[in-house]
Amino acid sequence: MPNKDILILIEKKRMELIEAVAKNGLNSTVTIQVSRELDSLLNTYNKQNYKQKSAPRP
Repeated sequence: MPNKDILILIEKKRMELIEAVAKNGLNSTVTIQVSRELDSLLNTYNKQNYKQKSAPRP
């Protein structure tokens, strides 16, 4: 998945997390699940960026 697409998903998930916190509180299962999903997206983004930076250049 291109970085641009992941960044869009990350931003959507951040907004979803903000709404979940406002609606359900920090410790609700819904908020924790959305937070985990955001973490996963951020990890994917970081792994892709690390691979691109460490790849040998011609």
